[in-house]
Amino acid sequence: MILTIIGAGPGGYVAALRAAQLGAKVNVIESDEVGGTCLNWGCIPTKAIIASVEAFKTIRHLEDYGIDLSGSVTPNLTKIMQRKEKIVSTQVKGIRALFKKWGINLIEGRASFLSPSMIEVKKKDNSFEFIRTDKCIIATGSIPTSLPLIPYDSEKIISSNEAINLKTIPKSLIIVGAGVIGCEFASIFNELGTEVTIIEIMSRALPMEDYEISEIFQKELKKRKIKLLLNTRIEGVEVEEGVVRVLLSGGGELQAEKLLVAIGRKFNTDNIGLEIAGIKLGTKGEILVNSRMETNVPNIYAVGDVVGGPLLAHKASEEGIIAAYNACEIQREMDYSVIPSVIFTSPEIASVGLREQEAKERGYNVKVGRFQYRTLGKAHTIGQISGMFKVIADGDSNRVLGVHIIGAHASDLIHEGALAIKSGLTAKDLGEMVHAHPTLSEGLREAAMAVMGMAIHA
Repeated sequence: MILTIIGAGPGGYVAALRAAQLGAKVNVIESDEVGGTCLNWGCIPTKAIIASVEAFKTIRHLEDYGIDLSGSVTPNLTKIMQRKEKIVSTQVKGIRALFKKWGINLIEGRASFLSPSMIEVKKKDNSFEFIRTDKCIIATGSIPTSLPLIPYDSEKIISSNEAINLKTIPKSLIIVGAGVIGCEFASIFNELGTEVTIIEIMSRALPMEDYEISEIFQKELKKRKIKLLLNTRIEGVEVEEGVVRVLLSGGGELQAEKLLVAIGRKFNTDNIGLEIAGIKLGTKGEILVNSRMETNVPNIYAVGDVVGGPLLAHKASEEGIIAAYNACEIQREMDYSVIPSVIFTSPEIASVGLREQEAKERGYNVKVGRFQYRTLGKAHTIGQISGMFKVIADGDSNRVLGVHIIGAHASDLIHEGALAIKSGLTAKDLGEMVHAHPTLSEGLREAAMAVMGMAIHA
């Protein structure tokens, strides 16, 4: 069986590897570089930059740890970017090596359907290759969304793609959108010394998160002197004499050296021949699939950002694995109930399962347990006392419905909550499990016990 995968991002390349392991002959068509947006423009580059920024932040506060440092310490953006590029390059080489190991045929070019079983590939030298395939997985991902009022110029008005490749640290930056991308970049540039202002049309930052987590994060923004303008629309943007002027609803005006548009991403479905193949799209432009990742066209699957839902690399990878199994005639279904989400802001935010409001809307008798980071001995030893653990449970069965964390290492701590939900554990189960001391994970145990009013240190 010949399987052709369009796109080598976290959905496509993982699907390719699993299908090859299952015995399929696999082609992968990629127009840019293996790893997709996540590896080359998103997850890995931004986290590499964040790691450098966090190191700089720690050095600036060495006195808090009892360490004297003479002389000045300054961020070198050129070296930060070089480190980021080296990390990305290493990961790209790793994926290419895996393709070679498993006999995966990588074709570099732009794919387009000529029929459900025939794909045209336009290569960078403008030559064409035609691929006949038995089955196909579409994993073309997403691209940054733009606004008609704010046209990108890649210099003063930029997207996240340009933000991860800046040559100099801007003195001032306006960010449009207080979602995941906007808030992560706000944390990055704030620590580097940039004056940051965020404009958000909604009533709170990170509107998709649990409302209490959003409230705590907004307080952290204020502590860091990041300006947040909520319920605010942009009426116009002008670039004059090297300055970006933003006209706001209500008559206000802002000025900055650069403007970063971070309002989200759109499905990358244009010009790949979906209509020729007969593949149906949803109302938002996403490819419609079932729980087996099958489209309406037999033997054609789709995974990752292009099918909608949370735009998460690990979601895309899991969908890719499910699609690969089904393409190889091993039936598997995708389970979306327990997919953790992480935001690498300062402090980090992580969540899994239901938000409190969602649980109430679904009719649960909701009980909530909370525990503050500042109560943990480990939080004080590492100098990271801001944050909270929040456990949401069904008051009737005591089963854990959701876990939300804002604070240091939230990205690593969330998976215990994910396992609890996946396994159907109760707050009592989670709370009675012995946690090592001193650790941050003790906070999750205390929050679980707090559901029953039994937290020791609350």
